[in-house]
Amino acid sequence: MMRAKSRTVRAVYDIRHGRLERSLSLLTAAGSAITAAEIYLEHDRAGFGNRVMWWPVLLGPVGVAAGMAGFRSERAAHTWLPLASAAIAANGLQGTYLHIRGIGQKPGGWRMARYNIELGPPLFAPLLMSMVGGMGLLASALRRER
Repeated sequence: MMRAKSRTVRAVYDIRHGRLERSLSLLTAAGSAITAAEIYLEHDRAGFGNRVMWWPVLLGPVGVAAGMAGFRSERAAHTWLPLASAAIAANGLQGTYLHIRGIGQKPGGWRMARYNIELGPPLFAPLLMSMVGGMGLLASALRRER
């Protein structure tokens, strides 16, 4: 009981003092894995009609490796993690643009926005990838837990 209380007190202290580097690195790795799997399933459903659809799938393992490295090593958290996270965030923004363009290319385009948003490429899904990248960038900027 006392041990759990001391861990909770330590976690609250770390959060209040911006010491979340290891935790967010690990969450970045997990988020990259889950997001890449989801993206693979959705892009596979679309038949990978555009080669660019492979980029977020391939960036998933990069995010996992960088997140795990950032969890284990402070040096990796300040070198590899921000590079991988910036690439992931940029790819998410690119995907948002491509999904907006894809909705516009559906029959009826933006004049039939409600219909095409529901049945076309998911409008906000690529922003999830940007959020995972942003989480990795934040992890690299914060201090390490003790």
